[in-house]
Amino acid sequence: MMKQLITILFIGLISFYVNAQEKVAKIDFKSDTVDYGTIEKGADGLRVFEFTNTGDAPLIVSKVTSSCGCTVPKWSKEPILPGQKGEIQVKYDTNRVNPIRKTITVISNASTPTVALKIKGEVIDSSKESLLEKKDKSVVEQ
Repeated sequence: MMKQLITILFIGLISFYVNAQEKVAKIDFKSDTVDYGTIEKGADGLRVFEFTNTGDAPLIVSKVTSSCGCTVPKWSKEPILPGQKGEIQVKYDTNRVNPIRKTITVISNASTPTVALKIKGEVIDSSKESLLEKKDKSVVEQ
């Protein structure tokens, strides 16, 4: 009797372990690109990537890195349960006047462990542009 009980428990544990292995987290982003468009120097550089855990195991985002120090990512370290939503905030330094082309790398325990997100756009300084326009006009008028 005891031998059968141990065998049943052992088989139960094995099947539980196999079933547990099949459960996997999946990270599904609403969009893998954030387009800032054309924004002014000093404008709010905070944007959000929204995602859902479409898997059947808790999702843990372990690391988020940027291709440049000009973009700072923030994310929750708490597990995202199946069906729940999460977000990764990125803050671009809008005091840098130039085109934005950066990659945000997300590492998690999802079935696709590494995902590359992109931010794009352009930061302009309209006060400098208007000075150039005025200078060009005054030269042309003379």
